[in-house]
Amino acid sequence: MDLAFVLTALITLAGAIAAVWLRNLVHAVLALAVSFTGVAAVYLQLGAQFLGFVQILIYVGAVAILIVFALLLTRGGEVPVGGVHASRWWVGALVSLAVLGVLGWAGAAADPAGAAEPSVLSVEELGRQLVTRWVVPLQVLAVLLTAALIGAVLLAWREDEPERTAADREAEE
Repeated sequence: MDLAFVLTALITLAGAIAAVWLRNLVHAVLALAVSFTGVAAVYLQLGAQFLGFVQILIYVGAVAILIVFALLLTRGGEVPVGGVHASRWWVGALVSLAVLGVLGWAGAAADPAGAAEPSVLSVEELGRQLVTRWVVPLQVLAVLLTAALIGAVLLAWREDEPERTAADREAEE
């Protein structure tokens, strides 16, 4: 195996394991971002430049940072002690084994020899299609994500002191 691939795989796995085991949620999300970056590096090593850069832009640049912002806005960096169900670890292990079984079955059932040759689409052509043919769905998605972010900020907004009216201020004087 290639040494660069082995190092990238180890960094990706270390980030994923740290994301699962860290108790501080902000640190876990940052470890998840390291794992996302490792996946992008694997895509780049395989010659899939578009997928690698999309992985960096969307997952590292948007999803991970959005999760960090959500955690910081809601002031929830630590896992609550009473909210963790450590006694039910076997449920997570069972679900993980089921997902692994389905993925293994799908990989074994796939016929790579009979697969059609994928069409080659350049990044330039993809960009041209996004700003011509797909511009309306792209803009609708941008508005939807902006509305979701504004809604998350409004839900997380916590005022330290209740609003005081003019009558309240006069009564204090």
